[in-house]
Amino acid sequence: MHHSFDDIRPYRDSEIPAAMQRIAHSDVFPLLASFVYPDLTLDQARQSVEAFKTIAEFQLDTMYKANEQIIARTMTQFTCAGIEKLCPDEAYLYVANHRDIMLDSSLLQQYLVSNGFETTQITFGANLMTHPVVVDVGKSNKMFRVERPGASRREFYHRSLKLSQYIRQVITQQGESVWMAQRNGRTKDGVDATDQGVIKMLTMSEASDKIKALADLHIVPVAIAYEWEPCDVLKTLELYESQFMRYTKKPGEDLNSILTGIMQPKGRVHLQLCDPITLDELMAFENQTSIEYNQKVARLLDRRINAAYRLYPNNYIAHDLLYGNMRYASMYTPQQREDFVRRMQRLDRYDTLDIERLREIYLGVYANPVNNS
Repeated sequence: MHHSFDDIRPYRDSEIPAAMQRIAHSDVFPLLASFVYPDLTLDQARQSVEAFKTIAEFQLDTMYKANEQIIARTMTQFTCAGIEKLCPDEAYLYVANHRDIMLDSSLLQQYLVSNGFETTQITFGANLMTHPVVVDVGKSNKMFRVERPGASRREFYHRSLKLSQYIRQVITQQGESVWMAQRNGRTKDGVDATDQGVIKMLTMSEASDKIKALADLHIVPVAIAYEWEPCDVLKTLELYESQFMRYTKKPGEDLNSILTGIMQPKGRVHLQLCDPITLDELMAFENQTSIEYNQKVARLLDRRINAAYRLYPNNYIAHDLLYGNMRYASMYTPQQREDFVRRMQRLDRYDTLDIERLREIYLGVYANPVNNS
């Protein structure tokens, strides 16, 4: 059974030593080391990484410390809640809203590990697997490959089925949890919505019983909210361009978004594990057609995630600015509003574009969650 997933699975422990050698001797290692191990010399950091023999060693040292640095340097506060609903020896499918390429899943790992839970496997878009170091770090970090749509319908069907089978095997046979986003790609406009295609994909590997198909995966919706949206300007520019033509990514853009998301100040960040989806909740949709069932389950996840999404003053400020009123004035201070407007002035450097439209899109990124809550 195992061998058929070799093209998508993460590294096994036996593959870690070689991957660590490659990472430790890559051209970007000095940069990584200075960030993750600020107190070590380059040689010490290299020796430390070269010594790892397992995924767990790499994760509990390098990845844990990387997260600690990101939290300390770019957040004023990082809070999490909901883990008491879960059991450390159970495997779950975490289905999360998706605001940052790396951090959404990485911060969940931090929360899990800090509470004595195992790390999860993580979906990893094939579009990100271009730089060899990104591939090595990803696969050493339990990330598995997910192809983006765009293939022929038949090929897309087979890829989706294989992904579905893989996720089911990891959770039900290997007893490992999995993190995946509720949709393909990040939320760019501030509206978190579960793609019913994701639910359909999850049922494909247990086609004869749509209830069992999802019940066996122990789905836990996850809501992450950043006070300052990662890549807010980049997302605004992408949405702006998308109005006129089909947006095509520029070379290096994904890597730029990863680094921007990591380094940009985020203010407060809150991660909320929602109540797991229960068998009873799924049984309520038993008499629906498959299409209706997928829609109903997607909307159930949306209600959980939207209710758990933490709104910050910025969200209310943006809503008032966008709609030209003071409806939420009690939710923020004049100083907070001033800070938000000052930060929005980063758009002014794009003065060759329609600046009003840019502002409208930017405000939407922050204002739309208020309409959804």
